[in-house]
Amino acid sequence: MAPLLRGDDAIVLAPTAGGKTEAAVLPLLSAMAEQNWRGTSVLYLCPLRALLNNLGPRIHRYAQWLGRSAAVWHGDVGPVDRRRILSERPDFLLTTPESLEAMLVSTKVDARLYFADLRAVVIDEVHAFAGDDRGWHLLAVLERLARLSGRPLQRIGLSATIGNPAALLRWLQGGFTERPGEVVAPAAETSTAVPDLTVDYVGSLPNAAKLVAALHAGEKRLVFVNSRREAEELGAQLQQLDVTTFLSHGSLSAAERRRAEAAFSDARDTVIVATSTLELGIDVGDLDRVIQIGPTRTVASFLQRLGRTGRRAGTARNCLFLCTDHDQLLQTLGMLACWADGWVEPITAPPAPRHIAAQQFMALCLQEHRIGRHRWRDWWGTLPIFDDTADDILEHLATEGFFEADGDFLHIGPEAERRYGRRYFSDLTAVFSAPPEFLVLAGRTEIGTIGTDLLTEEVNGPRVLLLGGRSWRVTYIDWNRRRCFVEATDNGGKAKWSGLSAGWSHPITRGMRAILLRNDPPKVDLTHRAQSALADIRETYTDVTDPDRLVVVLPDDSAGRWWTWAGTAANRTLHASLPGLVDPRQRIDEQSLRLLPGTTAADLSAALADPKLALPQVDLKALAGLKFSGSLPPDLARDTLARRLADTESAVSVIAEPRVIRRV
Repeated sequence: MAPLLRGDDAIVLAPTAGGKTEAAVLPLLSAMAEQNWRGTSVLYLCPLRALLNNLGPRIHRYAQWLGRSAAVWHGDVGPVDRRRILSERPDFLLTTPESLEAMLVSTKVDARLYFADLRAVVIDEVHAFAGDDRGWHLLAVLERLARLSGRPLQRIGLSATIGNPAALLRWLQGGFTERPGEVVAPAAETSTAVPDLTVDYVGSLPNAAKLVAALHAGEKRLVFVNSRREAEELGAQLQQLDVTTFLSHGSLSAAERRRAEAAFSDARDTVIVATSTLELGIDVGDLDRVIQIGPTRTVASFLQRLGRTGRRAGTARNCLFLCTDHDQLLQTLGMLACWADGWVEPITAPPAPRHIAAQQFMALCLQEHRIGRHRWRDWWGTLPIFDDTADDILEHLATEGFFEADGDFLHIGPEAERRYGRRYFSDLTAVFSAPPEFLVLAGRTEIGTIGTDLLTEEVNGPRVLLLGGRSWRVTYIDWNRRRCFVEATDNGGKAKWSGLSAGWSHPITRGMRAILLRNDPPKVDLTHRAQSALADIRETYTDVTDPDRLVVVLPDDSAGRWWTWAGTAANRTLHASLPGLVDPRQRIDEQSLRLLPGTTAADLSAALADPKLALPQVDLKALAGLKFSGSLPPDLARDTLARRLADTESAVSVIAEPRVIRRV
């Protein structure tokens, strides 16, 4: 680990359970001892609190070898422990970017003193940050910390397999590529063992529960689902089948998740049903099986989940996919086709993070009690978050009352206090939006949170919720404090959360097309049920797939369809760019675009001969999902979201592909 000992920036790549934490922590401990670092000199950042709780004792144990210490700081840490951490300053501080931001703006933390000795930052599961706005927020906070400490900070990112590690390193350096940096991929013991992958078609979630209950008796099984609702419903169905079942998802309380994970870790013949909360490195003990309900959205996610198995000597990596409908079967096989080709998604930061720039202006103003109109770049330099619209954003914040002017300085204004000032601007420290939810309490015990939909829809009889795999009868709702009081019941409950599908990428959609063209992924076993269902799917798509060309179906008496197989974002871009040809009312999917009645082959050819690509149209209501969009000028907010919904590169490639006209 010479680059880490030299103080270079680095991306460290290793498979799940491949020792990434030790690869970062042990060289930093050596540097700490050799250079006599004092105070809090290393930050260890994670995307999940549960991962921090899991790693904290381990890193503290390593630190104690040299008489050093480590401590965990996040929203669940109590005031007594916080006071101890502030007064004793551990050598390693494990936290999240959001909790770090809260420390910087807190009146109870002297950030200049506390972070004066900071030398290095380790970002675990760095790919989980880089792919969304939390990554941009992280980079901005790191630049502020470097300014407070008076020195550049060594940046070490830890990740499993990714498609573009060199680009991820450049991103992690924040544009400051004059600093030395290196991708470190320690040579792992190569294995020729092919993972045991099986795809089955089961037709429904209850059927999936019956199969999970019937298979692998006596073994420890981790079942991944793609939504909290599915987790609750599958968990309840497994319990009805007398399977010892635990749940883990983001709407359960921390205590509930810890209880489930600890019980699962100590057991054998059991199942834990989880969303992505258990995808990122949290130790739940030795697993025998991973079961995935439906597809994973990305190859990278599949690799993370597959890597949870095969850790014991004599065991192999394995994953059983249970698909509940034909769409899931095609999507699963499309993803596995990409995996079999050796393709993994490149990690790409979202474009135009202007709303993060607005958030950072306000956060810096809270930290420093004022911000200079002409000196704010001293804090962030050339960080790409602040593009040529940054000064306009700052002026908009001043004009709309987010700031109050005092000569060349700006102070927090009434509009910022009104929108974000609750609990000392706690809402300003998290850059991701979540629908408003109610805290669910059984007596004084927190069970988790639930969306407003289930609390407002009409019901006949008692209102019963499904949360933590158990049914709860609602006894009282405190609308002002957003609290829902419940008591246990045997009656079947209901689970529901709001959320939008992320859509499918261009490569995975092309993987689906390859499957339809009878290019089965190697190294994957299909059950007889899956083979039969796949044959039915291929029959359905026979007329709209061609190995050499894209198919355009033009019926004589109804609307046609262009089978682009472009992916959701690329189809959004094409839809916006061809307003005279495509149906403006259609729901965008990854496979095709519906043409307006009367569209001819000549019309389509003419439009695509000299296309003028446009960004997707953005409804103002959609801006609610872009946190801090209300802090931007409206046109800039719409443009920001539109850029994130588009895939211009794939749209251009699809336009250039040959087409065949079919009349049915």
